[in-house]
Amino acid sequence: MPVSEETAPRMATPPITGTAQDSTARTSRVRVPVWDNARFLCVTLVVIGHGIQRLTAESNNALIVYLVIYAFHMPAFAIISGYFTRSGPPNAAQLKKVVTDILLPYFIMETIWTLVKFLVEGRGDLNPTTPSWTLWFLLALGIFRLIIPYLALVRFPLLWSVLFSVGVGYLDNVDSTFSLSRAIGILPFFVLGWKIKDWGIIERWRLAELTAWWVRGAAVAVFAAWIAVVTVGIERWRAVDLRFWFFYDDSYSGLGEDMWWAGFVRLGLIGFAVVLSAAFFVLIPRSSTWFTDLGQATMYVYLLHSFVLYPIRETGVISGANTSLMWLTSMVLAGVAISIALSSPLVRRVFRPLIEPKPRWLFVER
Repeated sequence: MPVSEETAPRMATPPITGTAQDSTARTSRVRVPVWDNARFLCVTLVVIGHGIQRLTAESNNALIVYLVIYAFHMPAFAIISGYFTRSGPPNAAQLKKVVTDILLPYFIMETIWTLVKFLVEGRGDLNPTTPSWTLWFLLALGIFRLIIPYLALVRFPLLWSVLFSVGVGYLDNVDSTFSLSRAIGILPFFVLGWKIKDWGIIERWRLAELTAWWVRGAAVAVFAAWIAVVTVGIERWRAVDLRFWFFYDDSYSGLGEDMWWAGFVRLGLIGFAVVLSAAFFVLIPRSSTWFTDLGQATMYVYLLHSFVLYPIRETGVISGANTSLMWLTSMVLAGVAISIALSSPLVRRVFRPLIEPKPRWLFVER
């Protein structure tokens, strides 16, 4: 998610010997490379998915790549976001972060999108209740941050979140207003990330460190099997519009499946997304790489890449008519390049007032 720019877990550093002042214990923030690596790769998959979306109308190869990505990339983002979320009652500083890290960037970018659509398409009524394109995840993060303290009070919060996700699909009146349907749809992944932190699984099994070769081999096998299933049945997946199920947005009737068993389809997709996300995390490099530092700028990539892709999509450069493998490969590489470029220090410096606003004047002094 976009993932919000949370800091990595805090680790205590040994006290420095010397004078009495120097011997005071200190605490420093140490970023764990695997999480920044995961953030960057997740947001790059988002850019690639949006870049090839128009190609999926006619190209089976593009649809294969699209389905492979969309089966897990946003659930993985939500898991990471949940992992770095505290479940206790929010204090004043945490509530301010919800405003500055989520709500303000959302309103700023929504206003810019409204202006862009007005200038280019002649339409653009400012309606903050209906998020434009990628902005839905910001609202979802805000909803998650507000409800997690309440979920922490009840038993079996993960089970409840799954029931909410499956159940909301039966309600036609819960729609994309404030991204509510989608937020509830992917809620289990966010809660799962939070519970993984709560259970101490990463620390207990040392999953942020080296992973056994056979575990990585199993992860590769999982992805290979999924790619094979998508490839062999691509015509069927196109016919049933499988990609729309991965959005966790429309009701089951809106997806054309108003049968009583439709909820079990979503339940299966949730479980499958967890398996793919686990395989994805297993394959993430554990040590620092050339893109580790770029993982600290995922919010910039997430919020700005749509402005890069928008003119390409609207001018027809990308369309369903471009079915060649060359076009698909070009857009995948372009997605990687866009992600790298938007993570650069220059972009972060220029757009920081929009992406990370610091309106001290907005808050009362305490």
